[in-house]
Formats: sequence, C-alpha cells, structure tokens
Amino acid sequence: MDTDLYDEFGNYIGPDLLSDEEVEDDVNSVEDEGTEEEDMAQDAVNHIGTNDVQEESLAVILHEDKKYYPSALEVYGPEVETLVQEEDAQPLTQPLIEPVRRKKFAYTEASIPTTTYDPEFLADLMDCPELIRNVVLCGHLHHGKTSFMDCLIELTHPDIEAKEDKNLRYTDFLHMEVERGLSIKSTPVSLVLRSMQEKSYLFNIFDTPGHVNFSDEVTAAFRLADGICLLVDVSEGVLLNTERILKHALQERLPVTLCINKIDRLIIELKLPPMDAYYKIKHIIDEVNSILLTYSEGAGITDDTQPVVSPLLGNVCFASTYYRFCFTLESFARIYMDTFSNGMDYKEFAGRLWGDIYFNSKTRRFQKRPPSANSQRTFVDFILEPLYKIFAQTVGDVDTCLPSLCSELGIYLTKSEMKLNIRPLLRLIFKRFFGDFSGFVNMCAEHIPSPVNSAATKVGSTYTGTLDNDLGRAMIKCNMNYEHVMVHTTKLYPDQEAISFHVFGRVMCGTLFAGQTVRVLGENYTLSDEEDSRPATVGRLWVSIARYQLEVNRVPAGNWVLIEGVDHPIVKTATLTSADARGAYIFRPLNFNTSSVVKIAVEPANPSELPKLLDGLRKVNKSYPLLATKVEESGERVIRGTGELYLDCVMHDLRKLYSDIDVKVADPVVAFCETVVETSSLKCFAETPNKKNKLTMIAEPLDKGLAEDIENKVVQITWPKKRLGDFFQKKYDWDLLASRVSNGVHVKDHFVTSQFAM
Repeated sequence: MDTDLYDEFGNYIGPDLLSDEEVEDDVNSVEDEGTEEEDMAQDAVNHIGTNDVQEESLAVILHEDKKYYPSALEVYGPEVETLVQEEDAQPLTQPLIEPVRRKKFAYTEASIPTTTYDPEFLADLMDCPELIRNVVLCGHLHHGKTSFMDCLIELTHPDIEAKEDKNLRYTDFLHMEVERGLSIKSTPVSLVLRSMQEKSYLFNIFDTPGHVNFSDEVTAAFRLADGICLLVDVSEGVLLNTERILKHALQERLPVTLCINKIDRLIIELKLPPMDAYYKIKHIIDEVNSILLTYSEGAGITDDTQPVVSPLLGNVCFASTYYRFCFTLESFARIYMDTFSNGMDYKEFAGRLWGDIYFNSKTRRFQKRPPSANSQRTFVDFILEPLYKIFAQTVGDVDTCLPSLCSELGIYLTKSEMKLNIRPLLRLIFKRFFGDFSGFVNMCAEHIPSPVNSAATKVGSTYTGTLDNDLGRAMIKCNMNYEHVMVHTTKLYPDQEAISFHVFGRVMCGTLFAGQTVRVLGENYTLSDEEDSRPATVGRLWVSIARYQLEVNRVPAGNWVLIEGVDHPIVKTATLTSADARGAYIFRPLNFNTSSVVKIAVEPANPSELPKLLDGLRKVNKSYPLLATKVEESGERVIRGTGELYLDCVMHDLRKLYSDIDVKVADPVVAFCETVVETSSLKCFAETPNKKNKLTMIAEPLDKGLAEDIENKVVQITWPKKRLGDFFQKKYDWDLLASRVSNGVHVKDHFVTSQFAM
C-alpha cells in the first residue's frame, strides 16, 4: 500500500479515482467481507476446539494412568505376544524366551525313497493275509541280523546302498545305535519280496538286538510274529544267547528257520578246506537240532510237531551278508537248471545236495557210497567248491582268471567294473550270480505260516479270554471283516519330538481305521475290574519301514501297524478293542526270559527339576519293555534293568531325550537271591504270646527238575488244586498231604527260577 495517498489517520488524500478502479475496489471490498466472515467462522471452530483441549488439559490424571509412549499392541499389532519381566526369575544361562529346539536322536528319510514296487501294491497286499509273513530276525550279537536287513533294503530300494567297506545299518536308526555299533531297539520293516516263482509276498520283518541285555526287545517282537529266522555266524557257531533265543521261541510256539551266515569267513579268514567247511556247517545244524529237541519237551511240544531244521527240508539257508548273497539248496539247484538243463527237476536235484550222497561222474548217477577214496559229498562238489573258486580267482589274478570265470558263470562285466576293488567286485559278481534273495523268501513262505494259518496257535497262547464266542472265533480265523477290532500292542516308539509315543502292534481281527474310537485295555484289566481301561481316538496309522513310514487309512487283520494318539494310558503292553465291544479280554503281558537284576538310584542335580525327572522316568519306562522304576521307602527313586549296558542306554535317553536335565546316579547294585541247598539242621520255631502254641519250620531244597518245570511253564500255580496235587504226586512222588499244600510255592515264577539258577 502507498503511504503517500493516506494521512496519519488512514484517510485517503490522493487524487480522484477513475470509474474502473471504483468498480474494482467494490469487488475487492465484497471479497474482503466474505473472507472476513469465513475467518470469523473458522476462528469460532478453533476457539471451540481450543476450549476442549484446555478442558482436557485441566482434567486430573493419576500418575499411573499417564501415557507417555504408545503401547506394544499399537506398535506391533495383535498377532505379536509381548512378555514383560520385572525381575530376574531365571538364571543367566536360560533365555527369557526359549528358542524352538528340535531333538535329533534318529536318522529319518526326508522323503519316501523309491522302491522296486508301488506302495499302493504293498497296501493292496495287506488285504491278502495268505500272502503275509510276519518274521523275526534273531541271533547272537554281531551274527549279521542288521546286515541281512540291509541286503533286503538294498534289494527293494534302488537309491539306497552302502558305501564302500561300510555297512548300511539301515535299521539302526537311532544315533545311539550307530555310535555304539550295536542294535538296541527292535525295528520293524515291511517289504514286498518275490519268490523263485515270481510270486510277491508282504514280509513284515523285525530286526532285533543280539546283545543279551536287550532280550526284552526280542520278546516283544516274538509276540507279534508267526515265526523266526535264526542267524548263526558259521565261524562262531551256536553261542549262549542263540540257545536262549531258541528256547524262548519254543515257549512262544514259533516255527524256527535257520540262516547260516558269513560263509565267506570259512574261506577268507579261517581258510578251511571245503570238506572241513562242510563238517563245520553240519555241526552247527546238529547243535541247533539238539537244542530244539532238548527244550521241546519242556515247552509241551509233541513228537508230531517236533521242530527240526535241515537243508533237505528247505528251512535252512546259507548267506554272506557282507558280500550280499543268500541261497538255499533249491535256489542253487535252480541256477544249475537255468545254466545247463532246462528240463531238469531242480527240486529233485536239491534233495541230493546234502548228506552222505556222492556223484559218480562215470555213471552220472548219485549214490550213497563214495565211488572212490577221494570222492566228496555233493554239497562240497556242487556248492562249496564253486564258491571257493569264485573267491580264489577274484582275489587272485583278476586280469587273467576273471574273464574266463565270468564267461563260465554267464556273468558280463564292463571294463570299468573289472577295475573295481576286490570287495566291491566280489559283491557285484555274487549279486549277478545269485540274483535276489528269492531262496530266503521261499524258505519263509513255506515254513513260516501266514497270519491265517497261525492265528489259532497265536491267539490260543496269548489271549486270556474264552475263544468259544464270536470274538474268539473271529480271531482264530483272522477275520478282517468282523465288526469289532482287536489289536495287541507290545512296543512304543517316541515321535520326532520325543514328547509322545507311537504304539506298535498287530491287528488280530477286524480292521483298524484312522480316527476310530477304541478302548485301551491295560495289563491289569479284567471284566470285574474295568479301572485299567480308557477310551481313546486313533490318530494316524503307518506302515513302519525303519527310517520312514507309509501312512495308510486302515489296517486289516494279520498286519503290523504303528498307531498315533493312544499311547497315554499304555505302560508296557495293551489291548485295543472297539468302543462298543463287550466281553473282550486282554492279551497276556510279555513273558520275558530274563529279569531286571541291576538297579541304580537317580535324583536330579537341581531339586527343583524333580517334575522333569519324574516325567522322564515315565517315558523311559514306556520305551524299554523290561525296565522297572520304583520309589523306595527311603524316598530314593530306583531304576532296575538287565545289565550295565542296558542302564547306560536308559540313562542316555533319560538325560538327553526325555528330561533334558542333569541327573545324579548312584553306583549300580546287583540284586541277589538266596536258595536252599540242603535240609535245615535245626528247627526254627516261634511261640504265641500265651506260650500255648508253637509253630516249627524247616527248609529243604525243591526236587531236582522242579525249578525247570516252573520256568518252562510245565506246572503253574494258577492250576486247580486237584490238578496241581496230581502233578506233584505223579512226577515227584509227593504224598497226598504235601501235594495238597503245594500252594506254599505261591511266588512269582521268575523269582523261583532265579533262586535255582545261582
């Protein structure tokens, strides 16, 4: 604004304005008036807001209600949990927020590996119980059970093979088993194997530990199987645990087949001549038959069902798990038939390959007398000498001898395969010469019954209830279409987080479905006392194959199954039945062939971690069949096991797997039992307080053989009194009075046995 045009009071003193300027002034004045009105309205609004703010600022706010910063909910959102710790309630070594930890205690497959068969085909075979074989591989320590399973795994899984000079050990899936170099747990594997007739069978096989401390795992496997395959190291022969396994198999009424393993050790390590190797093999077979004969009577087996193993019967096979071959007399005879004569009856030929039978090369006939002084038995001529020749020429001069040997055997090797090291080369030659393990498949298919054929024996020896009803008849027939399901479980395996367990068992009748509601019957369940039972819902179902599982939606009778979601009420063994089934009894608890005689006392290093220790003890008690935990009167918590190695494995699982705490352990103590070796020389008596009555007692040893009868279940305290008295009268010449009061021997059988075993 020009100040010369206005006086000090703001009056206009300049020249006269033109008409256009007057109009413009009028317009500007109108606009100024409108602007002033808008400003006045806005000032009124601002004045009202200012008054509100002033009123809020004048309100009295408590100190604890003042808000200086936005809350965590406003900053991070509702999906984030915020923890506020006002004091140090945890040690410095423990974080306020624990990271997510995954326990790695087992080797598992990231995905299902490729197999030579379709998994759908395996599931279809589960509906054909006649084509199922439930087998246990058992034997002494380091006699080749796990290596034999490796051969079957490599046979059916093309992408899985052992590295050079290293064992695959596929069924030793626990880290602890690999570190210690021995099997600790029984591992189930389900495979589809083909026989020599190209017929497919579903083999459910248990790989069991060979160490005597883990015989409880063998017992749990025996209860679910229909037969055993006993592996014996040909260089070591029959050992103590071999005898114990045979005895236990007879008590469980299981058919026995024999696999003489590590044939290569006779040739490479012992360097025995072929004739001496034959005598060594024959001695092992005779020793096994002698043990079977000895314990058959105690197991109540009659002459009609007397078990005998012989290569001529087809229930003996020969193997070298290190070089990946296995054969029977029939499978070896079939190789001769395929090589030399298609019209030859290989079964007739196999019947002449064992025993004192000789081949006369002049007459080309078999005869029982040696045609000459240097004649050798047919087993040596037709089986052992070809094996010796393959080993000798492959280990010897490969460049000159191997081509002629391969052409003679009908084996083709590439130039790169010819340059392999000796051991991989021998494995390759034997694999192409013998082919697959069809001889083993035929042996099991013929001499181990299917679940249908063995159901009557299995149910009769394990079921505690009557079989004269619909449920009993369904189990005897292994009827998968029966309306109620019955499952016998003997093992529990921890899940991947070692928090809960998966239950392993066998379906005895009916069909088990995923999501089905069942009743879990414990070992103490009876119809009169149903306290030890609980309803449960079945989760997922799997077919177990060592390091991976195949999930299925149902499992019919005769099959093995891994069950999720029913482990909580189970301690050792259990019986699963339909929720609406009535009158169902339980299957008998496991009958072990040994006892837990070594005990240790445990306590947490930090007393506040006692609940974790108790939870860990409950879990290891489930994981180990023969483990026993107890709280003594002194308050100490005691663990009882079969030996130091057994308890060492238990403590490893307790510390690292189930409780994850430091545990203090006392020195191991062995439980001893007293026995009576001769009659008391003095009478022991006691008088009543009134001195009118006196009770006198003497101690004398039991009759010779009575302890063995109790151990072998020849006599049982559960018999009626009359039957029990007649038994003692007839067999041990007890008088009538002594036989009637035989209830004085009312103690646990294993306790009586342990007394007389010392």
